[in-house]
Amino acid sequence: MSEKLPTLAVIGGTGNLGWALARSWVKSGYEVVIGSRSAERAGEAAALIEAANTSPSPQGMTNEDAAANADIIIVAVPFASQEAILRSIAGAVRGKLIVDTTVPLVPPKVARAQMPPAGSAALTARAILGDDARLVSAFHNVAAHKLETDDEIDCDVLVFGDVPDDREIVVSLAEGAGLRGIHGGPLANSVAAEALTSILIGINKRYKADGAGIRITGL
Repeated sequence: MSEKLPTLAVIGGTGNLGWALARSWVKSGYEVVIGSRSAERAGEAAALIEAANTSPSPQGMTNEDAAANADIIIVAVPFASQEAILRSIAGAVRGKLIVDTTVPLVPPKVARAQMPPAGSAALTARAILGDDARLVSAFHNVAAHKLETDDEIDCDVLVFGDVPDDREIVVSLAEGAGLRGIHGGPLANSVAAEALTSILIGINKRYKADGAGIRITGL
């Protein structure tokens, strides 16, 4: 008998990246809970995924309820919302694996890397959740609109975290989303992928690319 897949909560699952990741994981057989500030909006997003896929059907809940009802929590929210949302779910994520996808984009100059005072969005999350949080950072450089298709995606996912076993779980989640996950080292290294997102935005604009990604060669 195959091992049961963990239940995933996608906090911010009504946004572009969160919804696209949730859709990919539902297709791969994961039980997924869509989280949003509004349970109604979360339910609408879950219904859109359900209409295009088979079981297991995703559910929609508030962010706090989604975090409480899942084994792994993926946070896919804008940087401006990161602190408030992490604080709102902090009580529900103790002891659970948290995957933060946040990139510190600061409008209007989103093609310029602008790191927060903590050094990166991942280290900002660490400061909010505390040193005992099972925190991993990933999914910074993949275009959401490409995840919404069934096409093969030419993009790797760099996975950062201080515990290699936790990183390995997120590498498997990347594979479940149709991507190749690669260990990128400790959480502090997340600054490289976060900054690279701004660079990719500039590349997309300069070369009129449709969601440029990254690929690690030689592996």
